[in-house]
Amino acid sequence: MISSTLLAIAATVPATPEWSPTVGIIISASSVVALLFALKVEYPQVGPKFPGLPISVPTFIGAMAFGHVLGIGIVLGLTNIGRL
Repeated sequence: MISSTLLAIAATVPATPEWSPTVGIIISASSVVALLFALKVEYPQVGPKFPGLPISVPTFIGAMAFGHVLGIGIVLGLTNIGRL
């Protein structure tokens, strides 16, 4: 029962793109945008400070994680509509 359900789900998964410089640029740009959003956090200085940036290390890590998730969504969306 479970294996047939997994096979049915696996058959409907769309193809994902292989890594290319375009994919890297999209994810990098979305990470920069997420970092700019992180500068608007109410308390960006809570925790150990990040040298060279006006944010803390946890804020930077969170912004990079969110940027990657955002970039993956953009890449998958562009692939789904046939633009990538």
